[in-house]
Amino acid sequence: MKKGQILEGVVERVDFPNKGIVRAEVPQGEDGFSVGYAVVKGVLPGQRISFSVKKARKNKCEGRLREILESGPLEMREARCMHFGTCGGCNYQKIPYEKQLELKKSQVLRLIDEVYQGDGYQYDGILGVSENGSLREWRYRNKMEFSFGDAVKDGPLTLGLHRKGSFHDIVDAEGCEIVHEDYSKVLACVRDYAKEHQLSYYHKRDHVGLLRHLLVRRAEATGEMLVALVTSSQQQIDYSELVEKLLALELEGELVGILHIINDSLGDVVQSDETEILYGRDWFEDTVLGLNFKISPFSFFQTNTKGAEVLYERVRRYVLGRYEYSASPDNGQGALRGEEVSGFWDKTVFDLYSGTGTIAQLIAPVAKKVIGVEIVEEAVEAAKENARRNGLNNCEFIAGDVLKVIDEIREKPDYIILDPPREGIHPKALTKIIDYGVENIVYISCKPTSFARDLAVFQEHGYMLERISNVDLFPETVHIETICKLSRQN
Repeated sequence: MKKGQILEGVVERVDFPNKGIVRAEVPQGEDGFSVGYAVVKGVLPGQRISFSVKKARKNKCEGRLREILESGPLEMREARCMHFGTCGGCNYQKIPYEKQLELKKSQVLRLIDEVYQGDGYQYDGILGVSENGSLREWRYRNKMEFSFGDAVKDGPLTLGLHRKGSFHDIVDAEGCEIVHEDYSKVLACVRDYAKEHQLSYYHKRDHVGLLRHLLVRRAEATGEMLVALVTSSQQQIDYSELVEKLLALELEGELVGILHIINDSLGDVVQSDETEILYGRDWFEDTVLGLNFKISPFSFFQTNTKGAEVLYERVRRYVLGRYEYSASPDNGQGALRGEEVSGFWDKTVFDLYSGTGTIAQLIAPVAKKVIGVEIVEEAVEAAKENARRNGLNNCEFIAGDVLKVIDEIREKPDYIILDPPREGIHPKALTKIIDYGVENIVYISCKPTSFARDLAVFQEHGYMLERISNVDLFPETVHIETICKLSRQN
């Protein structure tokens, strides 16, 4: 296989995250073909595809998808979204939902089994869409970051999501099926305003232009919405007309805040150098398992609120060692029954990478003390206020890098909960966490490849995987949430 070569092949399997293992047919002179293997993203099991070779090494290579020549056996239904195939978001739409769960389960367990060295572990299944509505297949996301750009080079302005396989091209996302209809109304309003006033979009290559992103967040329980227009500082605009247009929209939810955020960073990220409140306030409220949370534009909060309730209920029961689950979260309230938590009241719990403190506050009612550590100061301030709002006085939240902060904490944990970012835990921080020597650790991961890497280190230091389960917070997509309980062996 050579760089630039165009080959065909069949996708034998898809590994997380969305990496197709393709059995490629490589021309061998005039006499036939030899067999090689390629990794190609954005494909499904059983598809016959053509691809171009990006990197080649003997009989293995990385390829870029060119065309799907034949559908795979899992593609058993029509895609629901009009943008399917062009938008790079929801690649599993043509797969029946139960088959999606099977595919994600096999991907996670394959990763775990490649590194696991113990006698066995308990797999507690994958929790997916339920009849009682605690998990939904569609309209589940509570946060979207839309990008300004164009669908083709030098084309008209668009506002939406990245085209499949492209860093620069933006596909209009009006009508996206994994968010509430209110999102499409807001998107269309802002897009049309920008076109009407001929506002420029920010070009990633030369860093020139005004419009960068549109951030929209919507509470599941209250319907409160926050809209933030993210721009560079290269042009001064009076946005009062846009505010009037947004407030005039007929929304099912309630628009409680409209913000203008200036971001002059060179990276394609949504962040704030300066924030101006154009209307209302810069936060909204939502509810998880009976607890109220104040959420600001950049606060970490699970993007699927209903799914978060299922996820956190399972996390809580892993922490408490109670593994029987009802069809819905326990009584819909923040606390468990007293008999379910006996023996845990005197525990000090570390919630590392705590975000806005959601997990910490769900554990606090049954613990002696919970200490959360989070690097984003805004999230820490929100966590402190949320704890006060929920009447929890045994929570402490510290702003800083876990690697540095845990050296400064005087208390020692009896239990540790880990919910790190996608790339997992810094190796030096992981060593310090292990050195506490606690009996049990619960690890929540949105990227099982990162967890598998960290699991290998845990095993080297005497921690073995006791239980694992998955929660499908991201139907139609390649992503999956994983919860694991690790126990220290003598």
